[in-house]
Amino acid sequence: MAEALQHARDYTLSLFDCFAAAGMDAPVRVPQLRIINPPLWELGHTAWFAEWFILREAASSHPADAQSPCLLTKGDDWFDSARVPHRSRWTLDLPTSGGVKTYCYEVLDRVLDKLTREANTDEALYPYRLALAHEDMHGEAFHYTLQTLGLAAPRQAVERELAAYAPSEIAFPGGTLQLGSAATPGGGFVFDNERQAHAFHVAPFRMDSTLVSNAQYADFVTDGGYQNRQFWSHAGADWLMRQERSAPRYWQRDGGQWRTVRFGKLTTLDGAEPVRHVNLYEAQAYCAWAGRRLPTEAEWEYAALSGHPAFRWGQLWEWTASPFEPYPQFHADRYLEYSEPWFHTHQVLRGASFATPSRFGSAKFRNFYMPERDDIFAGFRTCAWPG
Repeated sequence: MAEALQHARDYTLSLFDCFAAAGMDAPVRVPQLRIINPPLWELGHTAWFAEWFILREAASSHPADAQSPCLLTKGDDWFDSARVPHRSRWTLDLPTSGGVKTYCYEVLDRVLDKLTREANTDEALYPYRLALAHEDMHGEAFHYTLQTLGLAAPRQAVERELAAYAPSEIAFPGGTLQLGSAATPGGGFVFDNERQAHAFHVAPFRMDSTLVSNAQYADFVTDGGYQNRQFWSHAGADWLMRQERSAPRYWQRDGGQWRTVRFGKLTTLDGAEPVRHVNLYEAQAYCAWAGRRLPTEAEWEYAALSGHPAFRWGQLWEWTASPFEPYPQFHADRYLEYSEPWFHTHQVLRGASFATPSRFGSAKFRNFYMPERDDIFAGFRTCAWPG
């Protein structure tokens, strides 16, 4: 745990340095977009979160539940995401980047010191695991922001770019799946939206072994997929009408080939790689064009846990057909705002991306985003209709 916490903080700081190198280490220098946070605010927020749950021993994220004051006099007013509206994060009187980094180091030193005195139990380690998962997610969000702003990413992120695999279709027999994660002693950390584990019947289905490729998606684009209303849902058509879009985000036509922007660099699109930076509506439209459908999250979890050697996942988050909804007997954990406010408005994605730390990857983890988000590293695979 100590090693993981140290690694997460070091990596967060290295990602922040990418923004600093581009002169974006102060909020005033960062474009105000609803899909990103000012990097300086996000850096301070990750340290604040760890201090809140570990050092201040907060029973929940409710403002009254911390047992001690913040190390920073105005820390709660600056970095509590539940109190600080997104639009105001560009106008806060934050410390300098050096001051925020000092705060990060101080929090981590105290966290690691306290960890040496903790009992090796799930209850004692819960806040550490929560803070680690939270920082890992913000690290991935930093990657999204780098891509959105056209900035270079750390070398290790670029080196983990996508590999191509031969596509095939797998027939799964279906059966009863224990959907979700059980809260059992020694079971480690899971977010509240994964509980409670419950029996769920999955009918037989056929699913692609790999994600839809750039070449496959390019066929949809070439066939007028973005102009043909019949392939788009009502919500998807409404989204498309508000865009000037005839291909996925970052795609550019260059003569007879497609090119794309990756962390600020224009490169030739590899047709064999999985398509990415498509939103739910684009995934649904492709499926309608291809006579296919998106998998449900239960089907995806069944396939990922089946052990089938041809089923590969973990390169990109994958859109599913499932709205983000609570499992039966849902109960919010200490991080009250993590799941419950987003039920019924967001869509479930499964898997992981090349920017997801390997320690965070789980076949049961439920990611969730608004259907129109196309800045995230997301693609999709398809299923056959029954019959």
